[in-house]
Amino acid sequence: MESPNTFDSSVLLDIVKTKMPFGKYKDRLLCDLPDSYLEWFLRNEGFPKGKLGQMMATVYEIKLNGLEYLLKPLK
Repeated sequence: MESPNTFDSSVLLDIVKTKMPFGKYKDRLLCDLPDSYLEWFLRNEGFPKGKLGQMMATVYEIKLNGLEYLLKPLK
């Protein structure tokens, strides 16, 4: 059983392979969503529930902390 602080690294692979299913950036890879779009979600609606929201929140944190380089080898 995973502890609450354990990160599931498969989320990173999903981020570089999953496309946004709706909205202005439909069909764009989650890892390529603009910062401003992720910030809009955070301010207005919050990220969607479930796995999509978890992945979007992870992309936001990666971009916020300048860690995009972690995703490049996975693309």
